[in-house]
Amino acid sequence: MGPSARPPVRVTVLAEGPILVEGPVEVVGPDGTVRLCERPVVALCACRRSRHQPFCDTSHRRHGARRDRDRSGGPTGSGGSAGYVGPTGYV
Repeated sequence: MGPSARPPVRVTVLAEGPILVEGPVEVVGPDGTVRLCERPVVALCACRRSRHQPFCDTSHRRHGARRDRDRSGGPTGSGGSAGYVGPTGYV
């Protein structure tokens, strides 16, 4: 990697959850709208249920994501993925 080259950006795809991108990032929407998010980790919606597209608002959890329920149907103790906070402040 040369002196002017940027280091690679890490993108983490979570099973049944969002896509985590190390920030800050510029997200360009289908209509060309550019949204800047300066958080250290940005959660992008992969389930397409978020009301804050393209950012995750944890709607995947409210729609029966398997990790939110144990085999008996009750909530798990972890409450979700690695404690990220999406750009809209949702956990």
